[in-house]
Amino acid sequence: MKSFLKVIQLHKNESALIKSAIKNNREAQHVLYELHAPKMLSVCRYYIKDLQHAEEAMLNGFFKVFSNLSNFRNEGSFEGWIRRIMVRESISFLRQQKNIEFSVEDVDFKNDFTNNIETTIEVEQLQYIIDALPEGYKMVFIMYAIEGYKHHEIANLLQITEGTSKSQLFKARKMLQEKLQELNATSYGTK
Repeated sequence: MKSFLKVIQLHKNESALIKSAIKNNREAQHVLYELHAPKMLSVCRYYIKDLQHAEEAMLNGFFKVFSNLSNFRNEGSFEGWIRRIMVRESISFLRQQKNIEFSVEDVDFKNDFTNNIETTIEVEQLQYIIDALPEGYKMVFIMYAIEGYKHHEIANLLQITEGTSKSQLFKARKMLQEKLQELNATSYGTK
């Protein structure tokens, strides 16, 4: 029962912090930043390889969070609202850097790959493998597999077709599976 009360208390504290931050209370803004910055940096880092650029995108995202805080309507979680801003800011950063390319060739989805790879890898290794994907593949993969966006939402955000979103995801999965198989073969000495 105590943990339930703590959750309610934290929510009340966050709501009070948001109200104070809307009134430009710098201390409340700082506390909200400290509460959410670690997770939001990891969101930006999913999309942006370079940590310094990911931090820049996160800071720009928080500037937008605090500039638009009065637009938060308490519909859904505050963290989810911030997360959507960070995703958009990361995409915007990559667009400015002109790092996004989407291949538009047709793909046969009938030969879908299953997750039948047994391997133990470190989080850093997985991030390195994801970072090695072409930006278009990587962005769609992260938005779909990690962030939980639907293909129509991805298409809308990235200004591509749903078909392109689906093919990018398919190609990303295929490439990730190949990289994981290589890593697995290397770690077990079969390669």
